[in-house]
Amino acid sequence: MNVRPSTAVGAVLALCVAVFAAVAALVAAHGWTPFGFERGALDWVVAHRPHPAERAAELLTELGTGVFSYLFALAAGVLVARATGPHRSRPAAVAVLLAPVAWLAAGQLLRQGLMHGFGRPRPPAADWAFTAHGFAFPSGHAFTAALSAGLLALAVTRARPGAARPAATAAAAFAVLIGCTRVYLGVHWPLDVLAGWLLAAAWLALGALLFRSPIRALRGDRSPR
Repeated sequence: MNVRPSTAVGAVLALCVAVFAAVAALVAAHGWTPFGFERGALDWVVAHRPHPAERAAELLTELGTGVFSYLFALAAGVLVARATGPHRSRPAAVAVLLAPVAWLAAGQLLRQGLMHGFGRPRPPAADWAFTAHGFAFPSGHAFTAALSAGLLALAVTRARPGAARPAATAAAAFAVLIGCTRVYLGVHWPLDVLAGWLLAAAWLALGALLFRSPIRALRGDRSPR
């Protein structure tokens, strides 16, 4: 039995939204305070944070936000624009090129709104090994890294379908690594990071659904949806 790609992506979207909502409800019911396992994880990393490892985590975590993320999104746009072929108008080409960047920016607005709406406090500043601002849930770095890497992985897959698995694996590994640095540096609770990953996966799936038909139309692609 063949499952349409759009059906599978829709299922991923629904699942991620449902789990995100469940995690948010669970943390809200706990008064937005850390669970015991979260406090235990933070205590462990603080006790096992030698300077070289801490420095490496600081360098890695910088890759999860800011200019690096938008470069990933722009690279995704370049790949998709090239994959649509030469027979398109200039405005359409620019729209395709900038679509991943715009989707990343829109996702940041959504994440910021949720973060301020939930208002979960960060771990105590005494445990931080990195500068942080704002509230904790969902993690901005975890969300941004997962979304930008996911956008690039989708673009690679569209340009070279045979590279789908390695692209997805690399994107997932990058997202996990960046998310883990946030807990290791003491600026997020584990559930903040999980929520960031879930929100990114949901936003990525929604983008894949919304932009699939316009891109197929530009390519003249008649493959099954």
